[in-house]
Amino acid sequence: MTTKNIWVTNRCRNAIFAVVATLAAAAAMAQSAIEAVTGTMQGGAEVVRVELSQPLSAVPTGFAIQSPARIALDFPGTTNAMGRSVVDVNQGNLKSINVVQAGDRSRLVLNLKQPTSYQAELQGKTLLISLLPVNTSVAASQQSTTTIFAASGGSDTLPLKDVDFRRGADGSGRIIVSLANSQVGVDLQRQGKGLNVDFLRSSLPEGLRRRLDVTDFGTPVQLVTTSQQGDRVRMVVEPVGEWEHSAYQSNNQFVVEIRQKKVDLTKLTQGPGYSGEKLSLNFQNIEVRSLLQVIADFTNFNIVTSDTVTGALTLRLKDVPWDQALQIIMDAKGLGMRKSGTVLWIAPKDEIDARTKKDFEAALAIRKLEPLKTQAFQLNYAKAADMITQLTNSSSSGGSGTSTRFLTERGSAISEPRTNQLFVTDTPSKLEEVRQLLLTLDVAVRQVLIEARIVEARDTFGRSLGVRLGGTDLRANRGGDGGYGIGGDNRIAFGTSYSNAVASSGAGGTTNTNGNFVNLPASLSNVSSVGSFALSIFNSAANRFLTLELSAMEADGKGKIVSSPRIITADQTKALIEQGTEYPYSITAPNGATTLAFKKAVLKLEVTPQITPEGSIILDLDINKDSRGETTTQGVAIDTKHIKTQILIENGGTVVIGGIFEMEDTSQENKIPLLGDVPVVGNLFKSRTRESSKREMLVFITPKVITDRGPVR
Repeated sequence: MTTKNIWVTNRCRNAIFAVVATLAAAAAMAQSAIEAVTGTMQGGAEVVRVELSQPLSAVPTGFAIQSPARIALDFPGTTNAMGRSVVDVNQGNLKSINVVQAGDRSRLVLNLKQPTSYQAELQGKTLLISLLPVNTSVAASQQSTTTIFAASGGSDTLPLKDVDFRRGADGSGRIIVSLANSQVGVDLQRQGKGLNVDFLRSSLPEGLRRRLDVTDFGTPVQLVTTSQQGDRVRMVVEPVGEWEHSAYQSNNQFVVEIRQKKVDLTKLTQGPGYSGEKLSLNFQNIEVRSLLQVIADFTNFNIVTSDTVTGALTLRLKDVPWDQALQIIMDAKGLGMRKSGTVLWIAPKDEIDARTKKDFEAALAIRKLEPLKTQAFQLNYAKAADMITQLTNSSSSGGSGTSTRFLTERGSAISEPRTNQLFVTDTPSKLEEVRQLLLTLDVAVRQVLIEARIVEARDTFGRSLGVRLGGTDLRANRGGDGGYGIGGDNRIAFGTSYSNAVASSGAGGTTNTNGNFVNLPASLSNVSSVGSFALSIFNSAANRFLTLELSAMEADGKGKIVSSPRIITADQTKALIEQGTEYPYSITAPNGATTLAFKKAVLKLEVTPQITPEGSIILDLDINKDSRGETTTQGVAIDTKHIKTQILIENGGTVVIGGIFEMEDTSQENKIPLLGDVPVVGNLFKSRTRESSKREMLVFITPKVITDRGPVR
């Protein structure tokens, strides 16, 4: 009984295999084939006629690209029976036709002179492809460019869900519209300097009927106005400057990107970050794997898709670079990509990240087991001991607490100062990295000559007028009556001092003939000699004198001090030069003892140069011009002039980095109260002094890059 059952089962299986083989043969015989392809002109338009062995059930799907201008149509279950793959036409806008077979399907590629659109229709076993005429009117294209992005897929009016604006990483403006479903029709129309986007059979909620001012985002887009117009929603985008746009739809999300136009005469601008040829795609609910295969056929890349890539996608693209289209597909489905030569491996991002992590862990394990080698490096400019510090010292990595160094954990390095050689032990790959690093670091450092000129100018002017007035009465000293009678037996005597008044009255003492009633001579600071004129009035007996001395002084002085320190230093190396005097002073130590310290009064130039790639020089400058000041009870004071700054100057140029200007103007009048205020005569009882002083300091800097180099060791 068991044996019979087995025989019956085997007989049924053989019957099934026979039926399957018969169906496969019938399917193979029923497979359609392209028998002939011709190109003709009908009514001024190009028409491509494709003759098939079997009628097609539907018009083949296709896509178009801008550069080079092509139209491609896919024929599933169809072979190429023409015996050739190229048909030369060279008629109108059509150059040639390629028929390429891959497995059980074929692709028809129309090579055009200029991009255009097409219409296809089936007539029995014949497919007619009509190419629309190319619009050659530049003025018309500049005034209005209309693109029917997608036709409406339904008759119901559906509301838009949201309208948002974002700034792209490349500075483009992205208008993102959330549609009710993936069947909403969209028309794009470039009108003048703006862009109109119409959403067919759509309504706009009250909250979305607004005008978005997006000027502050820093994109070419300035305003986005959305309004309801009949049974459609119109969005008006107002950009500025030269711009270009692209649009794409992923499921229920429609995106318009507007970016600054870049003029490049050598190639068609594809947009920042994308360089692939442009294509147009329009698929409804297509398998992601099939969509990736379409892009692979278009780009001639080998795409390997992981088994975990599943799902379907509604995608409508118009004139989008293929690499951007691929990125849109991967972003919509959470996919990632790894590229190796002409092979693209596409899988979910988590799967790619896990594979990448395993590859890195395997590489790390191999590196830990790889044998070590020792290599010697001869250094010409850098010191070997300094290079060891760069290679072996560990540095903290952020706040994670981990440390890194250039050599591996097993690597080591030693230096030989006598020959300036560096011996490094590490893996071969790391030794190659060390060699490349030393080629970059062990180079001759350029030197800079810095010349500073510190100019101090002084201009002084002074003028002073003074007077001396004196009188003497010698009659009492010579036996006569001194003084002047004031009635009765009373007399009055005058003198330039108390002693002179007593002596003039005859009460005793000797009269001093050099005394002055008014002693206000001319005087200027730092000037000792004074010009004077004296006048004496006396009687014939020479007993009484009246003396007048007028003094005047005027001083005008100019001086200039030029200090010019120079120094040479290497690029990005601090240098210091100073010259002057150190003055001692006493200080009290914490234990009460007195110690001696010194103050510097020096001319100092401290500079750090940095040579820029353009040949200019950045200088960090610190300049002091000190001098001895006044002497105090605590010691000598220091008068200082200090400039600290950073400048950028061309090689060999001279710049004034700073200056100090001082001006002092003083006027002084000394007089005897009341008498000095009397008109005209009051000038005999006062003195006038006026002094003016101007001091100016300017600092000039001139850096020069020294290009002469010595012999290389």
